[in-house]
Amino acid sequence: MDPIGRLMGLRYKSHPWHGVDIGENAPETVTAYVEIVPTDTVKYEVDKASGYLKLDRPQKYSNTVPALYGFIPQTFCSDRVGQISADKTGREGMKGDGDPLDICILTEKEITHGDILIVARPIGGFRMIDDNTADDKIIAVLESDLVYGSYRKLEDVNQLVIERLRHYFLTYKDMPGQEKTKAEITHIYNAEEAHEVIRASMLDYKHKFDNLRQMLSDV
Repeated sequence: MDPIGRLMGLRYKSHPWHGVDIGENAPETVTAYVEIVPTDTVKYEVDKASGYLKLDRPQKYSNTVPALYGFIPQTFCSDRVGQISADKTGREGMKGDGDPLDICILTEKEITHGDILIVARPIGGFRMIDDNTADDKIIAVLESDLVYGSYRKLEDVNQLVIERLRHYFLTYKDMPGQEKTKAEITHIYNAEEAHEVIRASMLDYKHKFDNLRQMLSDV
């Protein structure tokens, strides 16, 4: 993080999307901001304007997120992320969903609340398409975790865990009495491809928010 960013972080709460550094070893390891944990019965997400965690909606069904879930700071899913999905699926005109890149983190530890930062190692991901937009979900492990910390690829993870994650992402937006969502997971990819998606999201962020960094540097 640049000196101005560090100085502002000492006086004010850093915005978890823009004010937190992704980490110098990205994409091999990344900083992740956790919004919700497996014990949450409601869905929280960061308010993009203020940076504070807000209540998005109660979960109408009994499914809960089976891992820590949040996003990677200083990432943005736009043209470059969308182009990867277009290339892999053969679908034209795809773009990213306009949000930071989502990440779920496997750990054997019981972490009881969100609004925290952790260091995670991406080991794969889901190529998720939601209403013809790229909505990738990076799968990672908590760095130095006692059980998952040594995992380097998705094949190291029990297939039942991957299936639980897959089921959650395909159903978590469903609401009783409403039409089912049109989300689909077209591919499950490995660590190398996860790194490619993260790099693309970092470039999308730089392109979208370069003016923000310039304004902070001029303060």
